[in-house]
Amino acid sequence: MDQALDPVRSPAIEAFWRDFRAAGGPDHDAYEVVSFGDSPALADELAELVLAGRKRATAFLARDMAAGAETPTLGGHVVVVDGAGRPRLIWRTTELRIGPLISVDDAFAWDEGEGDRSRAHWLAEHRRYFARQAARDGFAMHDGIEVVFERFTVVWPPEAADR
Repeated sequence: MDQALDPVRSPAIEAFWRDFRAAGGPDHDAYEVVSFGDSPALADELAELVLAGRKRATAFLARDMAAGAETPTLGGHVVVVDGAGRPRLIWRTTELRIGPLISVDDAFAWDEGEGDRSRAHWLAEHRRYFARQAARDGFAMHDGIEVVFERFTVVWPPEAADR
């Protein structure tokens, strides 16, 4: 599911990033902080899918970038937090594509790792998820809505990066 920007870099998040840097990570502090979904339970569930090695992609509405969310960049780093705001992993963005919701393909649905990993499941769940966002934020949801399709590689912690 979608990812939501968490603008607060807590001391725990900063320590998590410092540990990554000290273990051979990049020599900079340029990273985003996000959580998945629209509830603590969904944030926990999807972070666990990433840590288990099943989820290696995510999607969110392109309109969110215009609303103030940072724009992901190829090679950029993201700290993912769970539903309680605790840092769980760091990924590096490896692919970005913007296109209509309906343009999702089988490979992306598989890489997102949710449900049965089919395109049909992906579309059904993302239509539901983005419809909740549309109702909350007051915009029209439709299959042509622009979506950012992002693939990533987990780079921290080491045990999750090996999967």
